[in-house]
Amino acid sequence: MALAKKRSLGQNFLRSKKAIAKIVEAGKIVAGEIVLEAGPGEGILTAALLEAGAKVIAVEKDRRLIPTLQQKFSAEISCGQLTLVEADVLEFDVKSQLSKVNCYKIIANIPYYITGAFIRKFLEAEIQPSTMVILVQKEVAQRIVARDKKESILSISVKAYGTPRYIQTVKAGSFSPAPNVDSAVLAIENISKDWLSGVDEKRFFEIVKAGFAHKRKMISGNLKPILENQTEEKISQCDIKTKARAEELTLENWLCLSKN
Repeated sequence: MALAKKRSLGQNFLRSKKAIAKIVEAGKIVAGEIVLEAGPGEGILTAALLEAGAKVIAVEKDRRLIPTLQQKFSAEISCGQLTLVEADVLEFDVKSQLSKVNCYKIIANIPYYITGAFIRKFLEAEIQPSTMVILVQKEVAQRIVARDKKESILSISVKAYGTPRYIQTVKAGSFSPAPNVDSAVLAIENISKDWLSGVDEKRFFEIVKAGFAHKRKMISGNLKPILENQTEEKISQCDIKTKARAEELTLENWLCLSKN
């Protein structure tokens, strides 16, 4: 008998084989690569990752699903291709669990409500994934890639660590139970802290947060409390228009503003 989905865990299990194939394709998996999957659920995406040759670490919070996964993938667990971890992925200790790993990818269908925290946790981690391919709310994916050419704190925060790419829309009916909105496959590639080379990470995010504090105000007004009497000089040095608003600034502009 199928287990009832837990609303508190944001469980919407992906059923579309086409969407699963697209996710795996976007992950560009090479046989033997380590893939961290958050929330394997009933193991549909897990099976596709294993079939592609990935060595999967699946982190599942819902203990009711563990026996099903253990039974379904007993052979893969026995041979070491699949490691099943019962835990909340937001509490997953990346440093200790992946300390011996040179490179890994994240491929997952995550609950909408943890999207921001999940992306932030792994992009800021000491041991970062090289690539993330995740299913997120369509509107969130569009904001991250700035499809309307308007940047946000979210899009700049992601672009500071990697290159986001909108892969495809996944209709609500592709899930069980169906969510109220459509989803999208989002890839974040070339993940590295090299993008922030020469810039203090904490200072960078302080300036970005200040810049977006009041969306309708000009960037100069928003930055004065943090840059003080250097504001006008910095804006000029970074080739930013005097009347520009935060959403018009590129990652390069923000990096420039953050340098001493």
